Amino acid sequence: MLKAGVLGAGHLGKIHLKLLQQSEEYELVGFYDANIENAEIVASKFGYKMFENLDELIAECDMIDVVTPTLSHFEVAKKVITAGKHLFIEKPITNTYKEATELIELASKHRVKGQVGHVERFNPAFQAVSNRIENPMFIEAHRLAEFNPRGTDVPVVLDLMIHDIDAVLSVVQSKVKKINASGVSVISETPDIANARIEFENGCVANLTASRISMKNMRKSRFFQRDAYISVDFLEKKCEVVKMKDAPENPDDFAMILQNAEGIRKQIYFDNPEVSPNNAILQELESFADAIRNDKEPVVTMEQAAEALRVANLVIENFNV
Repeated sequence: MLKAGVLGAGHLGKIHLKLLQQSEEYELVGFYDANIENAEIVASKFGYKMFENLDELIAECDMIDVVTPTLSHFEVAKKVITAGKHLFIEKPITNTYKEATELIELASKHRVKGQVGHVERFNPAFQAVSNRIENPMFIEAHRLAEFNPRGTDVPVVLDLMIHDIDAVLSVVQSKVKKINASGVSVISETPDIANARIEFENGCVANLTASRISMKNMRKSRFFQRDAYISVDFLEKKCEVVKMKDAPENPDDFAMILQNAEGIRKQIYFDNPEVSPNNAILQELESFADAIRNDKEPVVTMEQAAEALRVANLVIENFNV
């Protein structure tokens, strides 16, 4: 079992602590939180071993799970990597693209693996259809959340939209060509609602909307490609695949047939894969253990996360321009 430590015992940190303790892939060594008062409460309530010195925790572990605020990611991640420990770090990887590239270079130098917590890659609904998304040409995503003070230290693009940016980049095999975006601050000092139109060199267009001041929660994406429409509900963990194929000469009475102006007839049919329930956070952590043990590339690499951050920052830079 890999010895694991957690940096940060806030809301998400406590979830990671619980899952690492439950996992058969890891031995939870303990945790460190800069807020001593909070650390003592967590240690007392849940029985996890509290470290008062970060370096001591790092020294006792094979892997460190960083679940601290984004602004602190770079400095603590540097400590982990230079100590020769494998790094799991929550999204976004860092606050700036420059910081992310520096971490990537450090990880290569010290020969350690890094994985970033873009957890929607492990959403069972997305996993069920990701291999069916082939050369999408139009993508639409809505990620809406009720207001929560957590995460408002960064713009909504880095808090919420980056999930969809990463998912889009994972299925569009083309470079970003152009970005148009707008963002509005309503409650926070940084934008709370944003929309981005991302154009790729291959002609694909992704239209992404994110809000943290909505009346209800929604996390839906739709992928349109030649002869297929794929819908993913990340919140409800449901998916739908609608396909078209050339209509047979003699379709049955219940077949759904469309005919265009040129007389080409297509049959619509549903090809919905089974969604296998999972705990996405546990699966991403255990997939990292597999990458470490078997010397494989992590599912979400630091390079992929850095690119998602680069695109997210381009969205922010293009606000209302």
